[in-house]
Amino acid sequence: MSAHTDVQHGHDDEHDHDDGASHATLRGYLTGFVLAAILTIIPFWLVMSGGFEKSSTTAIVVLAFATVQIVVHVIYFLHMDTKSQGGWNMLALIFTLVLVVITLSGSIWIMYHLNHNMMPSMMQDPRNLP
Repeated sequence: MSAHTDVQHGHDDEHDHDDGASHATLRGYLTGFVLAAILTIIPFWLVMSGGFEKSSTTAIVVLAFATVQIVVHVIYFLHMDTKSQGGWNMLALIFTLVLVVITLSGSIWIMYHLNHNMMPSMMQDPRNLP
């Protein structure tokens, strides 16, 4: 009888073990879906309706919504937080984001300067060209 109790006790320990990972629920997925849909519809509406006069303002607003949507996806669908896997998942995500920002900003910087330095004739006023 005591052997059965010991086995049952060991079995319960396995189920009670919590590694800090968040557990997915239907409510969590629905919340993430609704937020993702709203964060997609609003920028789409802004672009299609011409909500702002300047296209640069529209671009900044759309990028802000995209950033918030990335956070929503990471939290609600990928279940990444500072507790999961002892924080290593979040550290890997931050490292990846830093590399992406460096790569994108460096690429844009290089393309801008290449365009400026390689095509000086295109920068002139077209009315002055022969």
